[in-house]
Amino acid sequence: MRKIREVLRLAFGVGLALRKIERSIGISHATISSYVTRARAADLSWPLPETMDDTALDQLLFPKPAPSGDARPLPDWAYIHKELRRQSVTKMLLWEEYKRDNPGGYQLSRFYELYVEWSGKVDLVMRQDHRAGEKLFVDYAGQTVPVIDGRTGEILFEAQIFVAVMGASNYAYAEATRTQTLPDWIGAHVRAFAFMGGTTEIVVPDNLRSGVSKACRYEPDINPTYHAMAAHYGTVVIPARVRKPKDKAKAESGVLLVQRWILAALRNHTFTGLVELNEAIRGLLTRLNERKFQKLPDNRRTMFETLDRPALLSLPVAPYVFAEWQKARVGFDYHIEVEGHYYSVPYALVKKQVDVRYTVTTVEVLFQNNRVASHIRSQERGRHTTEPSHMPSSHRRYAEWNPARIASWAATIGPETEKYVADLMAKRSHPEQGFRSAMGIMRLAKQTDAGQMEAACKRASSFNVYSYKGVANILKSGAFKQEVIKKNASAARPIIHDNIRGPGYYH
Repeated sequence: MRKIREVLRLAFGVGLALRKIERSIGISHATISSYVTRARAADLSWPLPETMDDTALDQLLFPKPAPSGDARPLPDWAYIHKELRRQSVTKMLLWEEYKRDNPGGYQLSRFYELYVEWSGKVDLVMRQDHRAGEKLFVDYAGQTVPVIDGRTGEILFEAQIFVAVMGASNYAYAEATRTQTLPDWIGAHVRAFAFMGGTTEIVVPDNLRSGVSKACRYEPDINPTYHAMAAHYGTVVIPARVRKPKDKAKAESGVLLVQRWILAALRNHTFTGLVELNEAIRGLLTRLNERKFQKLPDNRRTMFETLDRPALLSLPVAPYVFAEWQKARVGFDYHIEVEGHYYSVPYALVKKQVDVRYTVTTVEVLFQNNRVASHIRSQERGRHTTEPSHMPSSHRRYAEWNPARIASWAATIGPETEKYVADLMAKRSHPEQGFRSAMGIMRLAKQTDAGQMEAACKRASSFNVYSYKGVANILKSGAFKQEVIKKNASAARPIIHDNIRGPGYYH
């Protein structure tokens, strides 16, 4: 349903063509057309009502089909397809002509669906053009710039050069980033939009791993964070097709210009940090954009001010805040894990898969595109953040997983295990937070001798280590044997012999 909502946003909110939507979100043209047609038939527009959840949207778009009637005359699809190429001719007009000649023919929505199915079998050639404010081409240059340690002279890292080029005016932006990873990739886009003073309708990246999770000629998989950033700015990401150099010709020419007129000019300079390097790049970037074209009287800046800037979309009130996405399965303790920390969600979602969006400061949990939990981000690994309202009170489904039952199981192993598990849950703010660790210890007990498990729990208690990993490491390293040796030594009988003087001899 998230992709259906994205289709509706791009089709109705942005006004994007179906083929461009297809390349952006990785759904076939026929499927996208079907969604748009169904939405129009349901009288939907963008934005959707805030009260409309995924269930209501699904019922509107996919109602139960009515019983099929008699066969109806099919339109002449070849004629329809030919007529659609003529100026101002629409499918609505052709359907009205079809219904005039065939009153019992297909209704509008079915007419659209059948045409999409037929046209999907026809080879179409996409013509690439660059309207003002339409496209921003982005890529990383192949050439890097070394950043040097000022004290030792060693290379700290090779700075990566991000390049963005406007489609109509060739106006360029460049900056150095430490890596090509997702945070640097997103941050470079945010700063590029700010430099341009607006956003384009489309962003065209190469199939960089940070932006495109899976490169494919027909259905590239865009990184969720990249998609979220694009949605924040009201733009859409359409990657260049694999092995189609014309799709990214602007980006490659922009990279070539930056390498020749900026990086080459800096070849004899030494930089000790990104700030210093980017200051040098900005100075040369201004000179590049104001350099006159060889065969035209203008330059990139004047072309940008004349063509692209008036057509750019306005920047949002606040810049995009970098966020990452992941999928998580809710555990039986109604918590999910994000980078080693556990966050609670409503207990009714146990065993459900949820989407997690997390920034430097917050963690949001979404189920079926609805936010169900929000927490302040914590960097403490192995700890829990629990919202009391997420906890079950007397739900039958969780009655079997309570501290008493877990303690009863631990007692079957031995007193040390029973005491250890009880102390483990007692040290948590809520006993349920210890369920996950206790279940891990139960799994270890099934694979381990009871005596060894008892010794491992006793040793973990003596060092005040209350975690599943702590017990597992003691068993793996064999450190539990120290407790076994102590126990055997204390249980050994004293040796009685004529040659042994005993403690009384010294008094």
